[in-house]
Amino acid sequence: MLPYLTLITIIPGDATPIYLQIADQLIALIRQGRITTGAFLPGTRELAGTLQVHRNTVIKAYDELIAQGWLQSLPRKGFQVVPELPLTKPRSFQPKNNYAHDPLTPDTRFQEAMKTTIPTHRQYNDQSVIVNDGFPDVRMAPFSYFMKVYYKLLADPGLNLLEQQPDLGGLESLKHNAAQFLNQTRGLNITADHLLIARGAQMAIYIAAALLLQPGDAVITTDPNYFMADEMFRKRGASIHRVPVDNNGMDVDQLEQLLTTATFKLLYVIPHHHHPTTVTMSAARRQKLLALIKQYQLWVIEDDYDYDFHYQHSPILPLASTGHEGRIVYIGSFTKLLAPSLRIGYLVAGKEFIKQAVIYKKLVDLRGDTLMEAALSDMIHDGELARHIKRTQKIYAARLDLAIHLVQELLSDAVSCTRPQGGMALWLSFKKEYPLEQIFRYTAAHGVYLQGSAYHSGNNSHHNGFRFGFASLNEQELRKALLTIKQAITQYSR
Repeated sequence: MLPYLTLITIIPGDATPIYLQIADQLIALIRQGRITTGAFLPGTRELAGTLQVHRNTVIKAYDELIAQGWLQSLPRKGFQVVPELPLTKPRSFQPKNNYAHDPLTPDTRFQEAMKTTIPTHRQYNDQSVIVNDGFPDVRMAPFSYFMKVYYKLLADPGLNLLEQQPDLGGLESLKHNAAQFLNQTRGLNITADHLLIARGAQMAIYIAAALLLQPGDAVITTDPNYFMADEMFRKRGASIHRVPVDNNGMDVDQLEQLLTTATFKLLYVIPHHHHPTTVTMSAARRQKLLALIKQYQLWVIEDDYDYDFHYQHSPILPLASTGHEGRIVYIGSFTKLLAPSLRIGYLVAGKEFIKQAVIYKKLVDLRGDTLMEAALSDMIHDGELARHIKRTQKIYAARLDLAIHLVQELLSDAVSCTRPQGGMALWLSFKKEYPLEQIFRYTAAHGVYLQGSAYHSGNNSHHNGFRFGFASLNEQELRKALLTIKQAITQYSR
């Protein structure tokens, strides 16, 4: 039998009745050839059990298909897809189409935005230095702790029960412990019911955008902005309007002017460590921004992807810690504390929003990584996560000091760079006469791969900068990377 549980998605509370949701999706499967003409569908009792709906709901769905001419009911045999249907035929496992002709029109603007600056053939070796977008050093990741918890869980007789629990937006123990962690570190006032666990902040942003945006909605972001968020908003059919960023964060005076010109649905903002520029929004601008959010009844996605690493003073609390009438969706990531491969992020919002987010998440991820979530839950509960942050923060602070010193010593003639208050990356802004793409090629040819987000072409050509992730590089690697960039500048300066 086909895996109907994964092929048919039911959205409770949707305007379309459930029996029509089932009928419409069965028709789509027949049109696609997933259900072949002449095939028998499962009995009504069997399909109802699979989809966890009332049997009468499936009966009504089948009656609808019969009325539309897609099914026939055969006595003592069951419900059969009508053998002769126009424009439907089973898919061959080895289709004649060899994909020489691709009917999908390329989204050239999306391809340009996603275009990597690294050569296609990457020949990494033990001597290669990989400069990322701003991630923790995997050599300090608490993998041994995770493995210890994994072994304990795998030997636990209760593992089967743990794995069989329905995913209601993340493992309940993790949601509880994460809520306490966020309350203590960010001044939030939430419970597990205000929290959704996702596979990284990226998924959380996607879910929030999907729930908030309809085609034609207007979104405000910064210039420059985290381009993956921009692409998600565009894919939802939204128009993007930009507000510039300076050393004090988003220019809220220009935001105020923009808000008088049209109706906007959503504001996407990264006030703590802006991506890509790393700047922190000033307290005065935060206060004015909160007033504008309230005045114009804006929905807000606050992306706080690397809040926990700060070096100069205590961090400024997020916008979501203030009174905002439930209109701020707060998003963050445990990935940035641990390792890029440990994909766990979260979304904080009102309880009703979270209920809808749990439903929508199932469209892209039926359940999370139970073992990883259980291990992280234990790590938070016993204080190991706090200890890990404290240990690594000292190391990253020293690496930031060295990186800033080397940039000033080696690159000051070509690059401007403001010391960030926290985070794991620098924003290196090059003078216009230095062609970044050629610099990237040169450094890659000499074993230094600059993989941080780059803004130097298309709509971003006026920025000519990229993110230099310092946290994952030791002293030797930092020196090699920045010396190689210095050599590239000398080689390609005009």
